[in-house]
Amino acid sequence: MADVHHFSYGLLTPAVAYVLSILGSLLSLIITARARDARTNSQRSWWLVAAAIALGGTGIWSMHFMAMLGFTVSGARIRYDVLITIASAVLAVVVVGIGLFIAGFGRRGAPRIITGGILAGVGVAIMHYTGMGAMRLDGKINYDPSLVAASVVIAVVAATVALWFTVILRRKLLIFGAALIMGVAVCGMHYTGMAAMSVELTKPTIAIDGATAGSLLVPIGMLVLVVIGALIFIIGAAPSDEDFDGRAYLEARQKQREAAQAASTNASTRRRQGPATFQRSASSSNTPGSFGSPGNTGSNSGNGTSSATRTTSGATFK
Repeated sequence: MADVHHFSYGLLTPAVAYVLSILGSLLSLIITARARDARTNSQRSWWLVAAAIALGGTGIWSMHFMAMLGFTVSGARIRYDVLITIASAVLAVVVVGIGLFIAGFGRRGAPRIITGGILAGVGVAIMHYTGMGAMRLDGKINYDPSLVAASVVIAVVAATVALWFTVILRRKLLIFGAALIMGVAVCGMHYTGMAAMSVELTKPTIAIDGATAGSLLVPIGMLVLVVIGALIFIIGAAPSDEDFDGRAYLEARQKQREAAQAASTNASTRRRQGPATFQRSASSSNTPGSFGSPGNTGSNSGNGTSSATRTTSGATFK
């Protein structure tokens, strides 16, 4: 058996891998907190997709790749199949996304979290061994079944705990502490799986197909930085609960002002229309020919008859 080294550069690669795992876990927890407060299913779906990229892509897969930079086998050249490496990254995002959607939609509870955790954990373990399968070297790789099983159990437990954290945590300090725990779990799963492997060297070949870990470092590192920057921008640019509450308050105040202006306008209109109505009523009652008016023809006729009667009476008296 060949000598296998997991820390060829000392603590540099595991330290950077742990930081990436913490950062991915922290971003995913912050994003899933936004997903819980989403006002529509469409918004929640987009948040969960972003959380899957943060946790699966940054917190798990980039951590795996960084840790693999410190992996060497004495007397053997190591290359990586690029397509299989990319497939393992996509697999990490997809399986974590499935777990997040199971736990994030519908009625929240232990059954959904456990189901999502099992699926995501098994998927993460498959991702890990798919990434290991991308290695090309002059040797035969063997795995200890007991350690492989232990790594799968760790992956399932880590995924379940991660989903549980995404469902319940809101306070910033607790989210940060949870990210530290998730980072330990992800790194523990990786190095347990790495400890399960052993290499039996074979006759060296002239050439080995694939890319070196160093040649993949720059493009993958740039991609990870772009993804992290985009996720941070999305978190900062998206409106928070305080923004929604403030907008609702301003809209309510605007409606109140519009209602008050409408009421004031109606009252002013009624005040202007009141005297005009009274004047029209008075003019109508004073029109000639109306009953009881001074110019009433019937009344004048009565007055003439009375005068004539008095005159006739006077003449008779005389």
